[in-house]
Amino acid sequence: MISSREVEIERREKEKEKEKERKHEDSDRRDRSGRRAEDINGRDRDRKREREKHEDAKEFRRDREKTEREHRRGREGRNSPDKDKRRDRDKNDEMEEGQKNREKSAKDDNERGGDGRRERGIYLPPFRLARMMQEEKDKNSDRYQRLSWDALRKSINGLVNKVNASNIKNIIPELFAENLIRGRGLFCRSCMKSQMASPGFTDVFAALVAVVNTRFPDVGELLLKRVVLQLKRAYKRNDKPQLLAATKFIAHLVNQQVAHEIIALELLTVLLENPSDDSVEVAVGFVTECGSYLQEFSPQGLHGIFERFRGILHEGEIDKRVQFLIEGLFAIRKAKFQGHPAIRPELDLVKGDQDQLTHELSLEDQIDPEVALDIFKPDPQYEENENRYEQLKKNILGDESAEDEDSDADSDDEEDEESEGEDEEAMQIKDETETNLVNLRRTIYLTIMSSVDFEEAGHKLLKIKLESGQEMELCIMLLECCSQERTYLRYYGLLGQRFCLINKVYQENFEKCFVQQYSMIHRLETNKLRNVAKFFAHLLGTDALPWHVLAYIRLTEEDTTSSSRIFIKILFQVYCKFLNMNSSSVAKDLWRLDIYFGFYSLQELSEHLGIRLLNEKLSDPTMQDSFESIFPRDNPKNTRFSINFFTSIGLGGITENLREYLKNMPRLIMQQQQPVSESESESGSSSSADSGSSSGSESESDSSSSEEERHQKRRKKR
Repeated sequence: MISSREVEIERREKEKEKEKERKHEDSDRRDRSGRRAEDINGRDRDRKREREKHEDAKEFRRDREKTEREHRRGREGRNSPDKDKRRDRDKNDEMEEGQKNREKSAKDDNERGGDGRRERGIYLPPFRLARMMQEEKDKNSDRYQRLSWDALRKSINGLVNKVNASNIKNIIPELFAENLIRGRGLFCRSCMKSQMASPGFTDVFAALVAVVNTRFPDVGELLLKRVVLQLKRAYKRNDKPQLLAATKFIAHLVNQQVAHEIIALELLTVLLENPSDDSVEVAVGFVTECGSYLQEFSPQGLHGIFERFRGILHEGEIDKRVQFLIEGLFAIRKAKFQGHPAIRPELDLVKGDQDQLTHELSLEDQIDPEVALDIFKPDPQYEENENRYEQLKKNILGDESAEDEDSDADSDDEEDEESEGEDEEAMQIKDETETNLVNLRRTIYLTIMSSVDFEEAGHKLLKIKLESGQEMELCIMLLECCSQERTYLRYYGLLGQRFCLINKVYQENFEKCFVQQYSMIHRLETNKLRNVAKFFAHLLGTDALPWHVLAYIRLTEEDTTSSSRIFIKILFQVYCKFLNMNSSSVAKDLWRLDIYFGFYSLQELSEHLGIRLLNEKLSDPTMQDSFESIFPRDNPKNTRFSINFFTSIGLGGITENLREYLKNMPRLIMQQQQPVSESESESGSSSSADSGSSSGSESESDSSSSEEERHQKRRKKR
């Protein structure tokens, strides 16, 4: 039997072994990262050492040649006193050397089959190149094809170099006018060089490639292959700038759906498999560029990448700066990649009806960059292929050119008509930017906010010269300033009250504002909603605003929302507060002291003072039409909802009449139905006079009884 002590010893030994293995793995990981950094530094040192050796060798050869020439001249000077002969001999040597160099260059040019100029040799002005092409009559000759190749290369380079987000729509037709099938290698090389020189324009180059890919998928595939190959080479060489540029280009090609998102996930997996400071930084930049697209089309894959980022962050083996980069990436993801869209609106050029071919390429595939496409080669069927591309170009650009011609013709006609109109009558200039309106609002706002009290503000605002119809702007600005405050200020209510009492136009405009605010009350925040409700309650409480505006409010379960119910609650509670202030001397003293009544004190005060006054206001027979929507009597359900609402906010006392109506509603319905049944019985028994007389007596008795009941109800109410 194994004792417990032996088991414990064995367990401790296993734990020690696991601890040793873990430490060994940590040390191996540190060694790998250290070796990787040493390899990078070592390669840089080797390159620098090789350059220094090469420069030293050049300098050594120059010194040796100089020394030999000096020794030769010294020997000749000692042997021959004639210096002119030595000078002539040196000149002959130089002439012979120059002749040899010229013969060698001519031989190389003949082997290339050109016009004596290399592809990137002496600069040819455009006019001279065009003249040379016109002088060449045979278009199938090698010389003409080389000249056209040089012209194609310069044209593609010029278009790619000057493209940007504002002129890309104009560059694309010019680019399609060039033979992109013949010059696809030139186009890909030019795009990659321009992107490497200006990484900030990567999204522009990707948009350009996306449009070309819709018409020529081979061009898009070739560029994607070369970019992937560039990425793999940069990763092996630890060339960080080139790697950053290549990953950014691939990210935007994925955003434009030229490359499949699988290559993005593969690249991130490779970068984060053995994380280092540089690889994690490159991965963070890559996810920042194409994270919005991956979030939409591959959320599970992006979730796995972020889990890997989280694990790297918890391990804590990378630099603090890179850890902050990862934390910033998580913040960008939390904000749903706001500020980092997949495609900017001005670069979203591929329409939905176009067939965008997405290329599925893997990092493990064997890639052929097709470098031969960058070099000139004579085409035996050059003229035939050029004619084919001309037909293809007409199919691509035909519709666009026709639309441009039509638009030009229309614009010419419009210009003629406008010129005729200018001759007949002078043009009337109208400012559509609403500059005057903005300045007016600014003036009103500054006047309101800079005044000490409402009297000063009203005096200054009345001095502002308003045109007809601009009174509404003053009411809107006053209401907006009130809603922006943290708490409601009586300053705004008193100011609005003065304007309503001064001019009826302002009163009508505030009525319109009440209707607009209630219709959009669900858009306001709670604080703004409270301030707006208290502002209108002040106007209603001081009779600055007529009460018929309440007819717009329909207090039913279907016609109200939570926001509108809060608005109605605050409106009636604050109105009760005004009634209490006007009726109670104690309340008036508190009003002078500017003591704010809380919710519970307001309810207690309303129970003692405000309910009676509010009932008198609501019982006014001239205002019953305005209160029908607040105290509905069309349906028992709506009536019950109104009663429950006012009871829940502590104002149940104002619903006594409504409760009495709801209580007597069944009897009233029966009384309304009884005359109908009696009239039907009278029409059915109209043949017998006795029955008619009896029914008449019954109806008289019923009418008399109903009149007695009405008198009794009136006595009870009194």
